[in-house]
Order: sequence, then C-alpha cells, then structure tokens
Amino acid sequence: MSLEELIAQADERGLAVSGVACLDRCVPLLGGDDEALRPLWGALAGSPADGDWGEVLQQTREKLDAAAGEAADGCAGEAAELARGMLAAAPLDRSGTALREWADRCSADALRIHLLLDGAGDTDDADLAAARREGRTDGLSPLLAAELRRQTAVLELVAARGAAGLRGALEVSTEGRRVLRAAVSRRSRRDG
Repeated sequence: MSLEELIAQADERGLAVSGVACLDRCVPLLGGDDEALRPLWGALAGSPADGDWGEVLQQTREKLDAAAGEAADGCAGEAAELARGMLAAAPLDRSGTALREWADRCSADALRIHLLLDGAGDTDDADLAAARREGRTDGLSPLLAAELRRQTAVLELVAARGAAGLRGALEVSTEGRRVLRAAVSRRSRRDG
C-alpha cells in the first residue's frame, strides 16, 4: 500500500503518530535534543479524549521555539523552516480533518526536507508526489527512499498494533533522526 493510501486510511492515533514521527526525525533542524518530543509521544499513548495533547503540544512548541536559534543556515535553514512549519501547523485537537491535513503535510514536508539535505538535483516535487502516491522508491536517492520507507513503516506499525505500535514507531523515528542529524552535519561540513 502506498504512503498516500496509508495516510488516507489511518485512524486518529495513526495520523497523530505519523505527524509526530515525521517531526521527531526533523528535530535536529529545530535545535532540539533527542528528548524534545518525548512528552508528545507519551500523550499519544492515551486516547484523544484524554485532553493532554493540546497542552503538551503547546509546551513542546515553546521549548523548541526557544531552541530555534541553534538551527543551521543555508539549505539546512530552508529545511529548518519546513520543520518549524510542521510544528506550527500541528492542531491542538487530536481529531478531525485538521489532523489528517497535518499528517499529510508532515509527510510531504519531511520528504522535501530529506530532498533538500540530500541535494539530489534530479528529484522534484512531482517525483515526491508520485513516490507517495505509488509507494515506490526506485529512482530516489538513498536518503529520500529511506525516509519514505520510515514513514510507511510507522503507519503500518500503528495500523497493525494500535497503541502497542508506538514503541516500534518511536524506534523507527529515532533511527531516522540519527540519519538526518548525520546528513545535516555532512551538509554543514561540505558547505562550511
């Protein structure tokens, strides 16, 4: 199943996890540490009716806004703007159409961020849209293909296991965050 189909079929928990996971992998661009989104992950374990989501999201925004000055310049700066947009667009209510739109935006923006950091000049937004729609990774750079696979894995884990899939989704995101941090570092050294 393609990434686009998985997002279209995801329930509210799956959508929230998908968005948080994309954002979590991009935290290095926001100047955040590895624990920056841990409270949001914890809020995902409960039901949307628990009400913790909006409060925890607001606290996370404040924490990351304070750390925003540490983001890199240049191409990583453009990528950081996309990541900040993902965080700013997160809905305070963990239900409804706004959540689905946010998860979809996070998916597209996270792929675009990986494209920017990879510098793969032969891939454009149309290629990204086709990859999301068709579920294919052929012709994509390794960094971009791996992000597409991570996004798919997160949605499949939560769809198959519900709240029990959160640990696996967090592990996938942690690996992706390490990869993105290394890509940012390589890019900074190269553009130095």
